[in-house]
Amino acid sequence: MATAKAAGVTRIVLLSSQGVATRPHSASHGVVARAVEDAVRESDAHWTILRPGGFHSNSLAWAGAVRSAWTVAAPFGDVGLPLIDPADIAEVAAAVLGDGGPGGRVIELTGPALVTPREQAGAIGAALGEPVRFVDLPRAEAREQMLRFMPEEVVETTLGILGEPVEAELRAGLGVQDVLGRPPRTFAEWARRHAGLFPGTGTGAGA
Repeated sequence: MATAKAAGVTRIVLLSSQGVATRPHSASHGVVARAVEDAVRESDAHWTILRPGGFHSNSLAWAGAVRSAWTVAAPFGDVGLPLIDPADIAEVAAAVLGDGGPGGRVIELTGPALVTPREQAGAIGAALGEPVRFVDLPRAEAREQMLRFMPEEVVETTLGILGEPVEAELRAGLGVQDVLGRPPRTFAEWARRHAGLFPGTGTGAGA
């Protein structure tokens, strides 16, 4: 914050995490993010903190499997979360940075409805014009795969959110309407806009 102050920064919009409130004891989702929030609060700047839930774009982790096998494999296939479009987060950030409104705000951001991994696979398939098969991974298998590229504490918290979300993590439609005057975008809209990141060169499962 000292560097920002020295540079003449007077307005700050911090991208934090919903986990600060819902998983406060998690080192990966709560503790570190809260420390950054506290630093912003203690600054002299006009500040706003954004706390989004899961991103639509996290589904890009499935792009390789969709390209190679037209398949999405994920745990907790029928557990829905109110995922949000990163473009909505960016638009909210731009709006509050320049709107001249009050500082000291904490804004939670979630998508318009709960969407499950199985429904995400369906939406990706619809965007591509080819069916995408969904495989429901057992928790243990998902954990083993995630440990290959994520620290254990991050894996455990992530699996908790995906499989056993608390009530506050299931609240849809937060923030975007209040700031932008329109509802947040759906996952299906995101999939249509980003369909080109998923298909391969072969034929699809329905060919």
